[in-house]
Amino acid sequence: MNIITLISTSTLLITGSAVCSGLNVALLSLDLQDLRRKTKLGDMQAKRALAIRRNVHFYLSGILLTNVTFASATSVVLGDALSGVWAVIISTLLLVTLAEITPQAIAVSRAKHAISFFSPLIRFVSYAAYPITKPLEFLLNAIVGKTAATLHSRHELGLLISEHLGKNSELDDDEVEIVQGALQLSEKRVHEIMTPIKHTYYLFEGDIIDAQKVDELKEYNYSRIPIFDKKLTKCRRFLVLKDLVDIDFDERSYTLDELKTHEAKTVGSMTALDTMFRKFIAAKKHIMIVERDKKIIGIVTVEDLVEEIIGHEIEDESDAEKHA
Repeated sequence: MNIITLISTSTLLITGSAVCSGLNVALLSLDLQDLRRKTKLGDMQAKRALAIRRNVHFYLSGILLTNVTFASATSVVLGDALSGVWAVIISTLLLVTLAEITPQAIAVSRAKHAISFFSPLIRFVSYAAYPITKPLEFLLNAIVGKTAATLHSRHELGLLISEHLGKNSELDDDEVEIVQGALQLSEKRVHEIMTPIKHTYYLFEGDIIDAQKVDELKEYNYSRIPIFDKKLTKCRRFLVLKDLVDIDFDERSYTLDELKTHEAKTVGSMTALDTMFRKFIAAKKHIMIVERDKKIIGIVTVEDLVEEIIGHEIEDESDAEKHA
């Protein structure tokens, strides 16, 4: 065999082995769930790669079988042209550097693109060796099992999201903080965000609402005022300040029974914050009474929940005036 033929043949075989070696690593480095997500978003490369990754053991068998064929043929070609020792040394160096290390390093960083581009070739070699690749697939499925979906824990998701902070990301910092806050809801309890009873403005069942009391309500400027019993163990209703707008308290005073009130809902102090969203929606209330051991210990509002998610206190005009 002349030198030109030797170089051409060796180059062709090493290239084939390099492609297969790179595809081998690229296929195994692809995450099945990641490909599914990207496919749903319309990524055509992910869609083509997903079809291969789903039957990883079948196509892996085809790639490896082809790779071994190219590598063995390279050794045979060089062995015919060179002495035994030199053939082993040269073929080993060429295969390790050009057909293993280099293509694998390249393929790992471009795994999706590589599998997508070479998907027709992968199908061809795998089905061409079907009598071998199919039994190997059954064997690998039996020994290793099919690829299971990888789900991230809450803390892992939080770390993934935090990687977007301060970087060239599609998410801005506010969005990252909101997602992180939402992920922590199930780990926090109502008593951590509630307004304690000692800081809560409330009425008692026997209170009389007159002009002086209305002025007091206006001064505190709370939109909803809970009504407790004297022992602070029960709260059946609350008063909404806007319902008092059209009533003339200068003419006479009113008992709470004469005014429009709304049914109050209670929640346990250990209720998880993610559960609170469903409770607020189901109750159709913006305020709930927090109790522990049959004793009222505070109140929680939708605003408290939103503030916990966004990580910032929401102040309205009256709050700003108080801090001015």
